[in-house]
This record gives sequence, structure tokens and C-alpha cells, in this order.
Amino acid sequence: MAEPLLSTDRLVKRFGGLLATDSVSIDVRAGEIHALIGPNGAGKTTLVSQLTGNVRPDAGAIRFAGRDITHLPMHARARLGLARSFQITAVLREFTALDNVALAVQAHAGHSFRFLADARRERGLRESAQRLLAEVGLEPRANALASALSHGEQRQLEIAMALAGDPKLLLLDEPMAGMGPEESQRMVAVLRAFKGNRAMLLIEHDMDAVFQLADRITVLVYGRAIASGSPTEIRADPDVRQAYLGEEAV
Repeated sequence: MAEPLLSTDRLVKRFGGLLATDSVSIDVRAGEIHALIGPNGAGKTTLVSQLTGNVRPDAGAIRFAGRDITHLPMHARARLGLARSFQITAVLREFTALDNVALAVQAHAGHSFRFLADARRERGLRESAQRLLAEVGLEPRANALASALSHGEQRQLEIAMALAGDPKLLLLDEPMAGMGPEESQRMVAVLRAFKGNRAMLLIEHDMDAVFQLADRITVLVYGRAIASGSPTEIRADPDVRQAYLGEEAV
């Protein structure tokens, strides 16, 4: 079997007396959606922060695209193809959706971060931004101010911005947070369209979305991976049901 795109080997992170990541070993294969689930405080965001380089592990190793990236800084990991979205949207609300993505494309292209006027004038930037908006289903809203977009549309916009660097792996931290059923299903459709083309590590509390999207699921509880497998295997795992899913997942 081919080497995973991303893998961790017995990753450990402590904050004082709290063991936030307890010898976690996971992997993400090229083109798959791997969901990371668990109760609040399970260590999911801490694990992802170690993958991006925002938090340094105390022990263990991280490999990405055939390289040991355990000690690489955040910007170097981003250049290799790791992109992250956060629980809270980080768009420029006073600019249009197209302007937001054009600026993201400009930054990833290695341009100096100059003025918005440059992104508005450069045809190549705007064409790339239009393509990315279309990829996340936001092309009809290209000229709307980000502040006028719904919460779900702002999350779609954030993903379009994350795609500006053409990442190999998207790390998505609760992309459905705060959404109603209709917006959640729209996001599910957006992410499902990436399957096979872009790998994703998905942190999500919406179990309906997780079981619709995930090829594999890893369950964290108190910083420890208690199970990893297909959605069918995770649904049937008695330890997972007792620790997290409960009867509602049946």
C-alpha cells in the first residue's frame, strides 16, 4: 500500500498536568476524508494544531508527503500543501467574496501583500478566484460583500480561500459549526465533491455529516485514539458507543 499522505507516530502533547494528546498515531490517505471525532476536550484541536505547527509536540513524529515535518514551522508546512480552516470564520467582511479569494490567491502566489487594488486589477488573480468560488458553490455570490453572506456562505468562502494555495490536504475544524440543516447539507455537498481529489482531515460534531462524508473515522477521548476504522466499524464499536456516540448514532 502506498505511504499515507499524512501520518503521526505516537504524538504526545502535555499542558502542565493535562495530557492533551496521548501517543496518537493516525494517518490520512491521498484523496480520502478522514474524520476526527470526540467529545469536547478530547484533544482534537490540539492534535490539528500540532499538524499545522502552531503547537509543538512533546514527543512523536509527523510525516507529510514523504517528509518528516515534526519540527518545520507553520509557513513551511503551508508551502508543502497543508491548509487549515478554523472554527471561527476569518474573512474580510468589508470586501466582496471575490476580493477575499483574490487576496488569498495573491498571497499564495508569492506576491508581496500590496493593496487590494492590485488584486482587483490583475485578471489572472480574479480568474483564479472565480474558479475557486465556483468550486465551493459561491460563484453567484462573487460580488456580494462578505458581511452580506450567510454564516454557511462565509464558511464556504473560507474554504475557497484555503484552496488558494492548491493544498494537498485540508484540515477542517468544525466547518458545519453554527449551521442549520439546510446550510449543513450544502456544505456536505461541497466537501463530498472534493472526494478523491483533495484529502481532508475533518473535525466535526455533526454526526450526520461525518457519517455521510467520512471514508474513515478516528475517535479521540481524553487525548487518546480509542478506535479508528470505517463508518460502519465505528458505529458498531462498543467502546465508541459507550464513550461518545450513544444510542443516537445507531
